[in-house]
Amino acid sequence: MTDQLEEPPVGWRARLRQVGPGIMAAATGVGAGDLVATMVAGSRFGYTLLWAVLVGTIFKLALAEAVGRWHLTSGRTILSGWRTLGIWALIYFGIYAVIWGFVYGATAMSASGLPLNALFPAISVRYWAMICGLLGFALVWFGRYAIIEKLMTVLVGVMFVTVVGTAILVVPNFAELFKGAVPTLPDGSLVYVLGLVGGVGGTITMAAYGYWTLAKGWRSSKWLPMMRTDNAVGYVMTGIFVIAMLIVGAELLLGQKIISGDKGLLFLGDTLAADYGQWARIPFLIGFFAVSFTSVIGVWHGVSLLFADWWRILRLPANTTESVEAYEKKAGERSVAYRGYVLWLTFPPMALLFLDQPFQLTVIYGVLGALFMPFLAATLLVLLNTSRVPREGRSRWLSNGLLGICLAMFAYLAYTEVVKFFS
Repeated sequence: MTDQLEEPPVGWRARLRQVGPGIMAAATGVGAGDLVATMVAGSRFGYTLLWAVLVGTIFKLALAEAVGRWHLTSGRTILSGWRTLGIWALIYFGIYAVIWGFVYGATAMSASGLPLNALFPAISVRYWAMICGLLGFALVWFGRYAIIEKLMTVLVGVMFVTVVGTAILVVPNFAELFKGAVPTLPDGSLVYVLGLVGGVGGTITMAAYGYWTLAKGWRSSKWLPMMRTDNAVGYVMTGIFVIAMLIVGAELLLGQKIISGDKGLLFLGDTLAADYGQWARIPFLIGFFAVSFTSVIGVWHGVSLLFADWWRILRLPANTTESVEAYEKKAGERSVAYRGYVLWLTFPPMALLFLDQPFQLTVIYGVLGALFMPFLAATLLVLLNTSRVPREGRSRWLSNGLLGICLAMFAYLAYTEVVKFFS
């Protein structure tokens, strides 16, 4: 349990010193696959699809703000809110979390092992992946939110220096970059536009944002300005990362065929080495590791908090909801359900690593990820426009408009992912 802070900071400088959950959510949601997808878009269409990255950032900012607003104004967790919609919502989330966690555990560990194998090839990707999984397990099992937030902040700093530094190294064309902010749709670009808009940090970890605000000690609607500043900082940084990869794709890889999946970043590392020397490859691979490992730590911690709260809510009598204080007493980092899910994310997925085809796991992961986002957008629209939340926490036209567009867009993406998976 985190001690509640008495008063929120006043002024943007004081708020910036308190940011943390937004950086956690944004860094966790943006993985190596998102950066590769953006890099591929840049290699095919140059700067033309920059506007899609900007739109995607705005949509995720709106979703995370809605999650944080629910927690701060309703006095209940998002799982408690879903319980008011009916037991179906809890059943859906529980089944989803178990299946998704098994697949994602292997995917995240593999993505973290790839750059380490490139730096130290004596150990295979499989065993580097296991080492990363065990390291993430130890950090989350023994650590607490404050420690994890500090570590994530350091890794985000490494990401910023290496990813943005790579974009500066290839010398961006600012005139073309600004032109790309104007929406255009080149032939054959629709699938890439949808991927960029829907993939900028959009995963189940967006629902964990509210739990991280609770761990930070933020309570009640008076923390709304602080939460919005924190959320904005996190997703602005996300937007900068993704724009940097678009620049790299447009300047360094335009017209080249890039290897799909996380392995595409290894291809970029080799290209940097060929064009600028080995010195350019090494820091980029370190940044690749930081991008991947933040997802391991963030998911191991945040989604485990979600699962622990799901287990708490599931056992309540029908039509019963409990406050945030009840969550902190019965769930959280010390609960059996939390630790059980950390174990589930770490050890059973290691069996998948022996398939020696870790990149194919991203196909299943993509389908599962696409199914969660429309659920999140739809339930937020209901929760934040009814008496379940005080009037001060209800959505207005801007939030409702953005969430409505998110729902339509993510529902279409889910449909296309499912069709592609079974075709």
